[in-house]
Amino acid sequence: MSDLSESSAAPVPELTPRVFVLGLILSVVMGAANVYVGLKAGMTVSASIPAAVMAMLLFRLLFKRSSILEANQVQTCASAGESLAAGIIFTMPAMILIGHWQSFDFWTVSLVALTGGLLGILFMIPMRRVFVADNDDLPFPEGVACAAVLEAGQQGDQQRGAATSLLIGGALGAVFKFCAGFLTLVNDTLQVARSAGDRIFYFGGDLSPMLVAVGFIVRLNVAVLIFVGGAIGWLIGIPLMGGASSYDDPISGAWTIWSTEIRYVGVGAMVVGGIGSLIAVRQGLFTAVSELWHGLRGRRISLDHGTRDIPSGLILVLGLVCTATLALINYRFTDDVGVSALSTVVMLAMGFFFTAVASYIVGLVGNSNSPVSGMTITAVLAAGGLLWLFNYSGTQGMVATLGIAAIVCCVACTSGDVCNDLKTGSLVGAAPFRQQTMQIAGVFVAAFVMAPVLTLLHDNTPGGIGGEKLSAPQASLFASLAKGFAGEGELPWGLIGLGAGIGVLILGIDEVLKRNTRHRAHLMPIAVGMYLPFGLATPILVGGLIAWLCTRGKERQSHDRVLHRGILFSSGVIAGEALTAVGLAGLAAFGVAALDLGLSPVVKTVLSLVVAAGIVLAFVAMTKPKSE
Repeated sequence: MSDLSESSAAPVPELTPRVFVLGLILSVVMGAANVYVGLKAGMTVSASIPAAVMAMLLFRLLFKRSSILEANQVQTCASAGESLAAGIIFTMPAMILIGHWQSFDFWTVSLVALTGGLLGILFMIPMRRVFVADNDDLPFPEGVACAAVLEAGQQGDQQRGAATSLLIGGALGAVFKFCAGFLTLVNDTLQVARSAGDRIFYFGGDLSPMLVAVGFIVRLNVAVLIFVGGAIGWLIGIPLMGGASSYDDPISGAWTIWSTEIRYVGVGAMVVGGIGSLIAVRQGLFTAVSELWHGLRGRRISLDHGTRDIPSGLILVLGLVCTATLALINYRFTDDVGVSALSTVVMLAMGFFFTAVASYIVGLVGNSNSPVSGMTITAVLAAGGLLWLFNYSGTQGMVATLGIAAIVCCVACTSGDVCNDLKTGSLVGAAPFRQQTMQIAGVFVAAFVMAPVLTLLHDNTPGGIGGEKLSAPQASLFASLAKGFAGEGELPWGLIGLGAGIGVLILGIDEVLKRNTRHRAHLMPIAVGMYLPFGLATPILVGGLIAWLCTRGKERQSHDRVLHRGILFSSGVIAGEALTAVGLAGLAAFGVAALDLGLSPVVKTVLSLVVAAGIVLAFVAMTKPKSE
């Protein structure tokens, strides 16, 4: 006979066929979109809130009744694809850039994504109580915001406005990308450079509503920090380097100086940022290890669906399968049993370590602000140094180092996303083991779309991945580091040391700000700004300024509510532009080339300026909070 508390109310549906179908579709869509976003912008954006809104809208349109728990499970699955995309695009293109691959190997990329994503979930499960259930010090800003969106949707509020914002944003992003990428009506970048003596002075900005949307989502503090990093590298660093007389064209000279010298200053700053992140979470790591040990010994087992995780025995079995798969992948990379065994052990140890790091940081500053690049840089340096000590060098050493980086990056991205989703689930009453099931399903499906999307973009974008249009900054960085450790290239250690010194200085400034003001000087966004093309920093700053205008004069605790409409619009813009870019790459693969309408450079520049102004006005209009 059932318990009275169970029979007094009908059970709320959570895992249903429609949840699986919609969740898996959105996992693929969000994964494909974020592949493009990450290759272009050097960062990805969280899919949780837009996926939650889309789930509620579709359920309400297609079915008479749906539950908040169903919508939560859909966003849980969808965000798995988004997080996995970051892990792959930050690392796998480096195999192309070092010349080891001529094209993306479908099975290798897919299995790296699958095993890395699964390990991120499996490692995170025993840490749930540490970071989510029993930790009142971590605010989980994005997890709490997503729960608020789900609760508002359950009450029937803001549905019409949410649908309008998402659709208009998607249309803006898609139309812009079609006009720029297929009709070639506007320039990709508005830039100017001038020589004065032996110095080059540069300024520019990419023409992309997607980047403005990224700036709006990360808000002004992070957007300013990225711009400051760009200014340090491009507005200060390039003129100080001199050498203008060596170049006929100041613009190409600026790009050459940045790619061969300035970006390594950013590398040094990123390394310091990664090490700083590890020091900040050392206590959480020790606690997480203890939690896993107790779980495997059979303690803390709960039969309550609201607190129960996937059983430790199943975690162990899946973990062993992943380990065996990793060993095979490593052997496929290197054709050497010794280096394969060493790489597998290093992958597992670093993966578990960075699961704790990523979970802590996501709880502290949110999923979008997690410095996965810094964690992966640290993993590359540690792995490269270890392989060097064991006398593995050349192509074998490079490939082994990048393989370790790929797994660690997938683990860190996925585990942080899992932690964020579990916090949202705990606030809306979801069952942890069911969310973990949906995460596994989302990773499994999304893993097999990464390689095809990467191939489409690489083969059908001018310059390919690593070129000016898809700079893939993290992958380029990891390729350079791997070459340096493997003896295939000479790293400019002086510039890297300069960047490390700048990083230490910024950490000191941040410590002072933390004690005296509400503003922060987080190192990783500044370092990323130094490493990215400057054209990306400008529209991101514009988006951050628009977000600031929306919240100016309003209490800090109301900012999430005030920006809600704009975040949905921005999410639609990102999805629209990114998916259209993938679609255009698909058309090019079938021989449908972009049109050349024969516009003169002057006409295209004027059109570009008009479009840029239109993009800003559209954002101002569509992100302005509606009066209550």
